[in-house]
Amino acid sequence: MNDPSTWAFAWLVVAAIFGVGEMLTAGTFFMLPFALGGVVASIASFAGLPGPGSWVLFIVVSVVAFFALKPLARRLDLELPNPVGTGANRLVGSNGVVGESVPPRARGLGMVRIGGEEWRAETRGDHTISAGAAVRIVAIEGTRAIVELAADPLTHTSPDAPIQRGNHP
Repeated sequence: MNDPSTWAFAWLVVAAIFGVGEMLTAGTFFMLPFALGGVVASIASFAGLPGPGSWVLFIVVSVVAFFALKPLARRLDLELPNPVGTGANRLVGSNGVVGESVPPRARGLGMVRIGGEEWRAETRGDHTISAGAAVRIVAIEGTRAIVELAADPLTHTSPDAPIQRGNHP
């Protein structure tokens, strides 16, 4: 294993593994410096640098590349927008349609359709929200949507939700 060409191919494999790992990992260029170190160590080994020298070169290049890429990673990370809502919280502020009436003050659960999803719902208001009424989602608590009557009964979030016109004929 003291043959530099053996080390050269070994470093190419190391560079490929770290390069593929970097491509499969979202984020902050963590594996890229090691891939660069492997490439440089491989080139040096092809040029005749023995194994221990290529190890030192791999470590030095990896550390330098890590600190050189850190500002770029930080800048790119800052430019990514944070999602407004993730998971079930993305529904807060959306509108839906009541499928089963929602009793007042969490005395029971009703059912609402939000987009293409059906959710158990409760209201903190003092009145029952009837089936077919348009509601606005004000919070998600566990597997329940907390709803209130929507200002505009014709507002829906999903094209597959039926248009309800409240008490109008």
